Amino acid sequence: MAYSNFTLRQVEKDFHLTIEEKVDLFAHVNAIAPSNELKLILAENIPLALAINTEKARSEFLIAPTLLELRRRSNIPISLFSGTEFSISPEQGLTGYCDYLISLSKQQLMISAPVVAIVEAKNEDIKSGLGQCIAEMIAAQLFNKLENNDIDTIYGIVTSGEIWKFLQITEQTVTIDLSDYYITDIDKIIGVLLHFIPTNV
Repeated sequence: MAYSNFTLRQVEKDFHLTIEEKVDLFAHVNAIAPSNELKLILAENIPLALAINTEKARSEFLIAPTLLELRRRSNIPISLFSGTEFSISPEQGLTGYCDYLISLSKQQLMISAPVVAIVEAKNEDIKSGLGQCIAEMIAAQLFNKLENNDIDTIYGIVTSGEIWKFLQITEQTVTIDLSDYYITDIDKIIGVLLHFIPTNV
C-alpha cells in the first residue's frame, strides 16, 4: 500500500483517528497581499492553466509559483520538496512520493522537519485526495517523532491549483476545513500558508 491508495475512511480506521469537520477553520488568519511578482505571474498563468486544464499545467503554473512565494515570504528558512520519495513506514502503507512537502529547514538536499504535506487533486477531485494527504501528514508526524523534532501540528493541503483545501492534525485528531479557497482569493491562501510557518523554531 502507498499514500495514494488511502481513502478517508481507510486512513481513519487504520490509524485510529478522530476526523473533525469545521467551517472556516482558518477564518482568524489575516489575508496577506501577494507580491507584485506573484500577481503578474498569476494574471498570466491562471487563464493559461485553466485553458490547458491538465494536472501538470495546474501544478507548474498555479501551485509551484504560490509555494515559491511562501518560500520567499517566510520569516524563517524553509525548504520545498516536489515529487520526493518519503517512505517512512512501509509496513503501515506510509510510503511513496509526495507531490510537495514543506520543511522547517533551509536544508534542501534532504527532508529534515516536514510541516506541510501537499497533494495534487487527481481529476480536480479534492475530496478523493483527503485520504492520501492525511496519510502523508501522519508520516510527517512519525518522521518528526523519530527525529525528535518538536512540531505539534502538521498541516495538509489538497489542491487542484484552482481550489485549495486545508487540513491539520494534532496527535490523533484531524480537522478538515470545509471551506474551499480559490486561487483568485490568493491573499487568503498566502495568509494561511504563512500561518503554517512558525515565527521561530
